[in-house]
Amino acid sequence: MARIELRDLGHQYGGGSEWAVRPLEITFEDGGAYALLGPSGCGKTTLLNVISGLLTPSQGRVVVGGSDVTLEGPHRRNIAQVFQFPVVYGSMSVFDNLAFPLRNRRVPEPDVKARVHEIAKLLELDADLGRGAATLPAHRKQTLSLGRGLVRRDVAAILLDEPLTVVDPQLKWSLRRQLKAVHQQLGVTLLYVTHDQTEALTFAERVVVMDAGRVVQHGTPRELFEDPADPFVGRFIGSPGMNLLACTVEGGAAVVAGQRIPLAPGAPIPHAPRHLLGIRPEFVRPAEAGSTSALRVQVTSVEDFGRFRLVTARAGDETLLARLEDDPAPAVGEAWLALPPRWTKVFGATPS
Repeated sequence: MARIELRDLGHQYGGGSEWAVRPLEITFEDGGAYALLGPSGCGKTTLLNVISGLLTPSQGRVVVGGSDVTLEGPHRRNIAQVFQFPVVYGSMSVFDNLAFPLRNRRVPEPDVKARVHEIAKLLELDADLGRGAATLPAHRKQTLSLGRGLVRRDVAAILLDEPLTVVDPQLKWSLRRQLKAVHQQLGVTLLYVTHDQTEALTFAERVVVMDAGRVVQHGTPRELFEDPADPFVGRFIGSPGMNLLACTVEGGAAVVAGQRIPLAPGAPIPHAPRHLLGIRPEFVRPAEAGSTSALRVQVTSVEDFGRFRLVTARAGDETLLARLEDDPAPAVGEAWLALPPRWTKVFGATPS
């Protein structure tokens, strides 16, 4: 296990002017479970490959366990990587696949056997040890790939690049459960790349959100949900994402569609050409007519999802969603929806 530090690290492909990963500073603490989350092409896989040694960064340093490994190859970093598609030796048994990394390092055979059985039991592969790896279903092959990374005792970190891509949706929960069990029992540092917020937020202790090659925000799942630092994070995290309403700011209130919505005392107001008022649909509530902190809206639809109702409403040109679990939903037509100051945020936005 090891602490991984990225110091002024950035990468450009082929010496071009565009940053695949914009220069950043970030530390992954020893034994932590992290997710790199963002849309396709945001730079998260590039960042993972720089950490593993498959890519040499254009600038900056990679420090693992206090040692600068920027120019070292993957084999010198004691870091294992699990890719989107399982990497197993189909001609070997499950046992021999797990044993291969140890035998390759001349580990004594009794120690190989003991370690293989230990990891196989942890990943629930013990019943398959004598089976040919080629005969395993896709999700079990991916579990075997994970086991090949874990079997070495000197592994500093496990890097997982979209590991559930080939896994049937109904089986993804099983592999996520195994990953959490691995982290809890072995304490190994895990970095998990995904574009799926559910995977990131249910697996990781801390999530690094990326967009267009930059780290937009990193924090706990709760911090990202309740206190997004950027409109992108607000929209990307959540189902549905955060409401973002065009507004102006006047005397401690946001003005949306000509209506004043009080802000929390001392709420930060970014200096920007224009502003957006953000609030999660989960925090929007029905209100009495004329209530403080409420918007007069036109409800255009109410969808029943069983566990909750999703209300879509309009305030002028702005669309507002409310996700209601316990409160009765307003009827289609004129209504009032409360935007509690505690849960509203003002973001700066560049001109559209």
